[in-house]
Amino acid sequence: MSKLPVDVGIIYEGERIRKANMYADLAGPKSKGAELLKVVAASKVKDGSVTVIGPDLKDMKEGSAYPFGVSIEVSGKKLEEDLEGVFERRIHDFMNYIQGMMHLNSRDIIWCRISKEANKAGLGLNHVGQAMVDLFKAEFDVIEKIQVTFYTDDKKIDKFLKDARAAYEKRDAKVRGLKDEDVDTFYGCLLCQSFAPKHVCTITPSRTSSCGSITWFEGRAAVKVDPKGPIFAVEKGEVIDLEKGEYSGINEMTVERSNGEVERVYLHSLFDYPHTSCGCFEAIGFYIPEVDGIGVVHRDFRGVTPFGIPFSTMAGQVGGGVQSEGFQGMAIEYMRSSKFFAADGGWQRTVWMPKALKDRIGNDIPEDVRDKIATEEEATDLDSLKAFLKEKNHPVVARWKEAVQASADGGIAVSQFEMPVAGVPMAGGGMTIIFKNAKIYAEKVIIKRNDK
Repeated sequence: MSKLPVDVGIIYEGERIRKANMYADLAGPKSKGAELLKVVAASKVKDGSVTVIGPDLKDMKEGSAYPFGVSIEVSGKKLEEDLEGVFERRIHDFMNYIQGMMHLNSRDIIWCRISKEANKAGLGLNHVGQAMVDLFKAEFDVIEKIQVTFYTDDKKIDKFLKDARAAYEKRDAKVRGLKDEDVDTFYGCLLCQSFAPKHVCTITPSRTSSCGSITWFEGRAAVKVDPKGPIFAVEKGEVIDLEKGEYSGINEMTVERSNGEVERVYLHSLFDYPHTSCGCFEAIGFYIPEVDGIGVVHRDFRGVTPFGIPFSTMAGQVGGGVQSEGFQGMAIEYMRSSKFFAADGGWQRTVWMPKALKDRIGNDIPEDVRDKIATEEEATDLDSLKAFLKEKNHPVVARWKEAVQASADGGIAVSQFEMPVAGVPMAGGGMTIIFKNAKIYAEKVIIKRNDK
């Protein structure tokens, strides 16, 4: 390892840098950024080169946020394009090995943070690049040459962002059309266990990793090049429930890899045994019992959902590797899958999402419901959401009518789901409300602490 002004090692992987100790944010919610790793011809790589385009860390203003682009190019006789996403996801690990640097998320939603102590020690992006070079070469002997470029210039990063998103789309499009039932092997990923100890991500043709970075093809390539790595093959075993996406092999693997914390997983349902969530997910699917429908909110949305809470609050409740019934962290690409919450009604039950997300995937939403799904422009609370769904005659309205017919007093039956209570600390157990075979009519619910 090249000499750096701070330590580098796996012991720093779970380091959290809080706002009070922040020197600077790179990318994240107050700026923009992306990371992209490409396999290129050897002639295009100057081995070991690190380039910084824009201000380095020492030139940044303390407490501010800056754009951040991470471009890594590698070459090697045994490398193939399917490895790009696999190696790219390891940026998350390797940057977190650097003392005083925190890396969250992936692709174009990355968020990095530098501590005040690291800045005082003299850490620069050239040092971060040197660490990337050394760590990648030490971990993967198939990488013969590597170069790193960082973008922190606000104008220069825009083209890089455009190129990165085009590369993501090319990777994602490759797996579309392939279904879970078309293969015998799935893949598991443990890359987020340093932040979410119970979480095991399952990657199938119909379900991209929750962070959006690893498709089934990339999982397959990862196992070939790094058979003992954090991504591994999983025999899917017996099909227990095809619609819900429950397989004996996935259950057995999840029990083992979560140290017995999670026993069953439904890949394609929000209810009963939803897939666990880490913290790097691109979006959250959530059940809205008041309309018996499904909402989706993505990380870039700064407003509030019809529940009255933003993405950040919801993410804090469902992350960490827990199974939160009625909620699930997921990749945006999963919304393009034919298995998208198939057991729960899929698009026919989806009622709300931010306009930016709807515009992004609009062509993949079935035409018969596309205009019936509300955004923040039509619905900002439950009352306006109900009114919009009635006006558009969304398919869930028929479910309301069926429920009313089945209930003499006009209530809507709610299938069981579990909802963490916003604002209640989760340390020491926290509080969770479980609705099971319930009919809810209350106009107001008041929860008071009993100190007796």
